Amino acid sequence: YLSVIPVVVVGLIIGFIGAVMGIGGGFILIPIMIYLLRVPTSTVIGTSMVLTLVTMVIATMLHAVTNHLVDAVLALILMVGGVTGAQFGARAGQKIRGEHLRLLLGLLILAVGIRFAVELGIRPDELFTVRETGGAG
Repeated sequence: YLSVIPVVVVGLIIGFIGAVMGIGGGFILIPIMIYLLRVPTSTVIGTSMVLTLVTMVIATMLHAVTNHLVDAVLALILMVGGVTGAQFGARAGQKIRGEHLRLLLGLLILAVGIRFAVELGIRPDELFTVRETGGAG
């Protein structure tokens, strides 16, 4: 049982950090829910999936209405793949203990951190790139 106040505070923090840094909310949300709020791992996984679904639907609608930059065919293919992959992931998640899921999450976060650290040290081929945007003119 959780008080609503820490959950709202965590949501605000995740929303702010996600918007500023461009990191998916689930990447930050899952460790916070597991280690700070002490929510069971299986509940965290389902909650994160619902949050991701709602966020993706709203973001897709806003991009479609505001920028007209949504590729419907690509979105449909990704949705089919995501739903199919989620079925396999849900079955695998039921067979794996919570401790092992947390270990896999930790390894994933470590791998992403190492990749970012390596990319910080690599000098790009071109420091500045100019490209046409295809606008009228």
